[in-house]
Amino acid sequence: MAFPRPAATLKRSLLAVAVAASASGAANAADRELLNASYDIARELFAEINPKFESWWEKEHGESVEVSQSHNGSSAQARSIMQGLGADVVTFNQVTDVQVLADAGLVADDWQEAFDNNASPYYSTTAFLVRKGNPKNIESWDDLAGDDVEIVFPNPKTSGNGRYTYLAAWGAADKRLDGDEEKIRDYMKTFLGNVEVFDTGGRGATTSFIEREIGDVLISFESEVNNIRGEYGSDDYEVVVPPVSILAEFPVAVVKENAEKNDNVDLAQGYLDYLYREDTQRLLANFNYRVHDDTVVEEFSDQFPDTRLLEVKDVFGGWDQAMEKHFESGGLIDQLQRR
Repeated sequence: MAFPRPAATLKRSLLAVAVAASASGAANAADRELLNASYDIARELFAEINPKFESWWEKEHGESVEVSQSHNGSSAQARSIMQGLGADVVTFNQVTDVQVLADAGLVADDWQEAFDNNASPYYSTTAFLVRKGNPKNIESWDDLAGDDVEIVFPNPKTSGNGRYTYLAAWGAADKRLDGDEEKIRDYMKTFLGNVEVFDTGGRGATTSFIEREIGDVLISFESEVNNIRGEYGSDDYEVVVPPVSILAEFPVAVVKENAEKNDNVDLAQGYLDYLYREDTQRLLANFNYRVHDDTVVEEFSDQFPDTRLLEVKDVFGGWDQAMEKHFESGGLIDQLQRR
């Protein structure tokens, strides 16, 4: 089954959402409603997935469903749910943002065992979007510490996307410099010093790079930079996947407390199960996400360059340790950015 390429939907989906919202009052109410709280740059992805799920659910269960979306930085979404946002499910881009909901009793303690692949139906890594001809010859993380390189990526304090970028840069330096932390810190200080703007989320960083024309390189998820290139011109931008990067998981979970309150436990479970179906995995791959389904992986093998994907647990000891050492107030990222 063919799916629309994200290049054809990146701009128009925002208009479609607005039109759908204005028309919703006149439309007949669905039998059931589900709210998915997701990360900042997933708007177009779920604008494609949700109508397909709604049709599938009605065919299988004989009841109409309307899936609504809430989008923001992954960490901001977690805070909103703790403050009362009634999301039935979360589809985030960082494990810690689901875990904080589990720690608050909103998500089951064993949420990572509820779905395959540690409850991550798809994954990605961090890659670079550079301008035509790659004028600064950026091929690896080491190149981002050049004297004349200007970088754009989301703020690691507010964005899971940004945290992955920071950790990927640190992890690549760790391998290149044989774990010499003093040298790694020197590299990271230069790398962070080359950042022209820290937007709060991935979509803001894209706006800064593309529309405001800030920077030589945008760092974001591989899926996002490929989608941007497809939308704004393959002749104007190039994608560079560095030889070493980081495994970026996209965890999902049922927000048990809300789903029970909304009588949506079965619907929430079904919605997240739907992300693992072969046809949905194919749609995800069309949006440049790496997937687990063997058939789809083989179909899209030429689309995803080989790269060594470092895991947070191997380089940093796990997300708890990474958050405490690097991202808490006064942590390493704050220290490295002091002038």
